[in-house]
Amino acid sequence: MSGWQPSEAYPDPAIITLDPRFDAIKPPMNAGVERLYNGCRWSEGPVHFGDMRSVFWSDIPNNRILRYDEETNQVTVFRKPSNNANGNTRDRQGRLVTCEHLTRRITRTEYDGSITVLCDRFDGKRLNSPNDIIVKSDGSIWFSDPTFGIGGNYEGHRAEPELPMNVYRVDGRTGKVTVVADDIRGPNGLCFSPDEKRIYIVESRAHPQRAIRVFDVVGDGDKLANSRDFADLGKGSPDGFRCDVHGNLWCGWGSTPDINGVAIWAPDGTMIGRISLPERCANLCFGGERRNRLYMAASHSLYAVYVGTEGAPGG
Repeated sequence: MSGWQPSEAYPDPAIITLDPRFDAIKPPMNAGVERLYNGCRWSEGPVHFGDMRSVFWSDIPNNRILRYDEETNQVTVFRKPSNNANGNTRDRQGRLVTCEHLTRRITRTEYDGSITVLCDRFDGKRLNSPNDIIVKSDGSIWFSDPTFGIGGNYEGHRAEPELPMNVYRVDGRTGKVTVVADDIRGPNGLCFSPDEKRIYIVESRAHPQRAIRVFDVVGDGDKLANSRDFADLGKGSPDGFRCDVHGNLWCGWGSTPDINGVAIWAPDGTMIGRISLPERCANLCFGGERRNRLYMAASHSLYAVYVGTEGAPGG
């Protein structure tokens, strides 16, 4: 990894087309993968702040949130300690919303820098270790709560779970917390389709391999129904993901050197392309001035590449 160098040639051989549909959205011929930072223990949870021209992402074991500045190309520490922060997103008012492993809670960073706790319990019991998080257009906050952060003392603090591994919804107006999915073994990454009629959720403890589940969003947009597998994942292992404006799913991907990076899926569940990285990619987000720059948090590093599409709002 330390000896990795960007491709000298265009097109970048790290960009791999598997289906002709990828040609319309893949990185331009003269855009290659860039490594913006190296020095994390486990990179996760990137989120773009367009008004600050910055990307924030978590380095969970190092207990910090880092900030990459698009104008200066510099990386600085935004918050340390971060309570072993994992997933990050923005609410519809532009505030940072974060999953914290150590404190087992969801927090919001206010405009003045103060911290508001949005959720740390359900039915009087402590959450496990919130992992990934998204905000719907109605202001509701949806997050996964596996036990990964309480399984040891590396990314949190070892503890016995008090709750099953659920996916929760926090009402944006009342703060009421409800379980929206309780049958997912190890819920992990999650994201909405651009029209918010579907939600994708990674099942990290499915056997014999991980799965991506897709649900219909029903009721008043606050319930899920019709759970099914999204695609045949083969030997790959999905983590965090986001949709582009066309509904394609850009997914942190890996498990072996030959497939580490990002997998891109069409809405019908066909893998149409890949971005090869020297490290497993945990999570990603779209950013840049036109939301056409893909930022990839991968193991020790933060990578980026310009693409031929734009990220859907809310990611």
